[in-house]
Parts: sequence; C-alpha cells; structure tokens
Amino acid sequence: MSHLSRRSLLLGLASLSLAAPHLAQARPLPAIHVLKDPNCGCCEAWVRILRRDGFEVTTENSLGTALIRHKMAAGIPQAMMSCHTGEIDGYAIEGHVPPADIRRLLSERPDATGLAVPDMPYGSPGMGPEDRREAYDVFLIRRDGSTEVFSRYAAA
Repeated sequence: MSHLSRRSLLLGLASLSLAAPHLAQARPLPAIHVLKDPNCGCCEAWVRILRRDGFEVTTENSLGTALIRHKMAAGIPQAMMSCHTGEIDGYAIEGHVPPADIRRLLSERPDATGLAVPDMPYGSPGMGPEDRREAYDVFLIRRDGSTEVFSRYAAA
C-alpha cells in the first residue's frame, strides 16, 4: 500500500497549478457567425484575425439594406454601426472588435446586446497596423440601447 507523502501532494498541486491556465484555454470557444459585404477587404482581415486567435468563424455575404436590417434586428444602435456584424453565443459583435474583448465578454457574460467599435478606426483589428493605430473605444451595448465604454485603446 503506497502513501501519499506531503512532498508528493505539494508537487502534484504545483503541477496542476501550472497546467490550469492551459486547461482553461483548451475549452473550445463558441463559433462566431459574421455577416459582411463580400467586397470588403477589412471584413476578411478581421475574420482572419479571429481565426488566428482560435475562434471558429463562419461567414455570410450580405449587402446594403439587408445588412442594415440585420444590424437593427440584432439591437445595434445606428451610432454604433460599422461594416460587419458577428453573432456569438447570444451576443452581437459590431465592427472591428479585438478578439480579447470578445473573450472578456464571453467570460463576464453581462446582460447586454453585445460589443461595438463604431466606424472603422485605423489600427483596429483588420484596419491597418496596430503600431500606427488611432485611439478608439470598444462599447458595450446594453439591451435598452444605451452604451458604455467596455475598453479603451490608446493611440500608438
């Protein structure tokens, strides 16, 4: 009969604590579905960034008023609209939202419609080099249509 020594127990706990962050990352992310203009290069660039960050992404081409109607039905206020709209685990993701903010949204699970980066700020994901980015905010869209700053990105 073997005994579990104090040293073995401590070593086992230390090993588990080192492995825990990797185990948490191994949990698959929900898939994100992106509606976008088929002629938009920045939308494709954002999708590639999400995929590199570990997201499974499906895309659907949509144009003009059909895309705008979808945004409105998803609860995105006009002032928050951008070029593409993602849907992930019950949330809308509007525009060039960084993957880290999507992960944070999924982790914190606020009672909200989703996130938005209005317009197309230079240096946001898919919109040019980050080392030359202009300052921009990521907004949390509440279910009542109000917004608040979710995260800030300073100019590079």
